[in-house]
Amino acid sequence: MTMGFEWLALAAAFLWAISSLISVKPARHLGPFAYSRWRMGCTAVMLTTMAFITGGWSTVTSVHVTPMALSGLIGIFVGDTALFACMNRMGPRRAGLLFSCHAVFSAVIGYWLFNDKWQGLELLGAILVFSGVVIAIFFGRKQTEQHDWEALQGKMNISIGIGLLAALCQALGGIIAKPVMQTDIDPVAASAIRMITAFVAHSLFLACGAKQAKAVNRINLRIFAITALNGFLAMAVGMTLILYALQEGNVGMVALLSSTTPIMILPLLWMITKQRPNRYAWYGAILAVVGTGLIVG
Repeated sequence: MTMGFEWLALAAAFLWAISSLISVKPARHLGPFAYSRWRMGCTAVMLTTMAFITGGWSTVTSVHVTPMALSGLIGIFVGDTALFACMNRMGPRRAGLLFSCHAVFSAVIGYWLFNDKWQGLELLGAILVFSGVVIAIFFGRKQTEQHDWEALQGKMNISIGIGLLAALCQALGGIIAKPVMQTDIDPVAASAIRMITAFVAHSLFLACGAKQAKAVNRINLRIFAITALNGFLAMAVGMTLILYALQEGNVGMVALLSSTTPIMILPLLWMITKQRPNRYAWYGAILAVVGTGLIVG
């Protein structure tokens, strides 16, 4: 086993940690659907242009389009939008922890679809992941915390459900993309197909007149610049790195390494908010990653 895909997945996790923190302001300003739509539009343009420049589109055949489009529809249109909705309700730390459950879902889906056998350590790992998430969500907030990034908006159970939906969609998106990524398709072009599909779905949702799709506030130049930067870091670079990683590594290992995002968020959150996360936040994040390691180890 080479170190290549492992470093790619870890780099993606770090980019997701940074992008999740810079997403807070624009996601709350625009709302989850409008923010995702602008983000997907910016990223689709970036990736499409990159694929044209590198000649990546020449590697795409008709058999690649449908599964990658489906992966984008589930993993990005539904998954990313749900993640930002969860983040608006619970903040980036707890949303990131819930999102880390995607590795558990990948293992469960693999069991049902591919008859993967569960070992004792894998079952223990699943328990640790969910225990870690529960500990961090319910006990990971100081009573004296005043920063609005840690404030809970709305009901906890609805927020948790939205976060788990995001994790499930991420797992499904990765599993659908994996067979295609084992062909000769260019990862940048493959990522562009996913992004274009997500943007088209968002645009159709808006065209239908759905109230949820409308922006909470009008976009301005500052919000647009942050959104474009986030799209570049998290999607144009981060998700493309994941697709490169899927070419070499199995879905479970890539999911494990990319699920280290909650650990990376903690020191970044500490630096930005000037409030040290309490020990339960650290315990929960570490348990989640260790448990995921047992599942795919």
